Amino acid sequence: MPRSRNHEEPEHGWPLGWGASLVEFRTHLAVERGLSANTSSGYMSDLDHLAAWACPRDLPPDALTRDHLTAFIVSQQGEGKSPRSLARMSSSLRSFLAFLRLEGGGGAGPEAVVKPPRPPRILPRTLSESQVEAILNAPDVATPLGVRDRAWLELTYASGLRVSELAGLPALSVFLDEGFLRVMGKGSKERLIPFGTGAEKWIRAWLVLRPGFKPSGGELFVGQRGEGLTRQHLWRLLKGYARAAGLRAQAVSPHVLRHAFATHLLDHGADLRAVQAMLGHADISTTQIYTHVHQARLRALYDQMHPRS
Repeated sequence: MPRSRNHEEPEHGWPLGWGASLVEFRTHLAVERGLSANTSSGYMSDLDHLAAWACPRDLPPDALTRDHLTAFIVSQQGEGKSPRSLARMSSSLRSFLAFLRLEGGGGAGPEAVVKPPRPPRILPRTLSESQVEAILNAPDVATPLGVRDRAWLELTYASGLRVSELAGLPALSVFLDEGFLRVMGKGSKERLIPFGTGAEKWIRAWLVLRPGFKPSGGELFVGQRGEGLTRQHLWRLLKGYARAAGLRAQAVSPHVLRHAFATHLLDHGADLRAVQAMLGHADISTTQIYTHVHQARLRALYDQMHPRS
């Protein structure tokens, strides 16, 4: 059924049918597409901007045309949105319009969204192997918390986990004897990741101490009161260990450790498809950026070491 142009939807916040459409679209993202809360939130933020632009112009969702959508994108560009933000916004608009068409709505379809200029390729920051080693050695392993932190640092570098995956990682998802862990990643997609003996050693040491923290849930890594560690807590801890290792804290984050995992695997000859599987990237093009990091490191090494460079 085409969507109504009802001007009164105070319970949803936006008039002209926008409120109901956005609520239904959020449900579609979570239930039918299985997107994470963070990804859905980004989509909805972009569409809130679209609704805020369309409502004063008396434009319900099913009245949008290619010209309207182009004018909206231009307006966002004029407000200083970065090429990367505009690219995500275009993706959000296409997904929303495809949803409206699927639901029987009129108006423009996803093909009406003009693609913005391609955002410049930004190489991810990474760390050298010696810098990672310095961070891994920073916790005071004479203390229980130091053992815990050494364990999650080792596991992050050994497996390339996202910080959200690490924070919620169940203890029962780590198979020490087999040397792999099971992760539920973005889009509720499960993957298996191997890890080495270094991570295994410190996880075993932590598991001996973990019951003393009286865990309130099943998370592998818990705080002093037994609660699961949050992403923010893990960020703060890593920043502290980066400073202790003599590194600039602003340049180190859990995601930088993930980048180091991928880059160092490629440095040592890993297959790109294998790295893609371990990182949980749906598209190989996302993983290919690490080949550029790898090539840049090789170039720098050549320029530094070759007598004829």
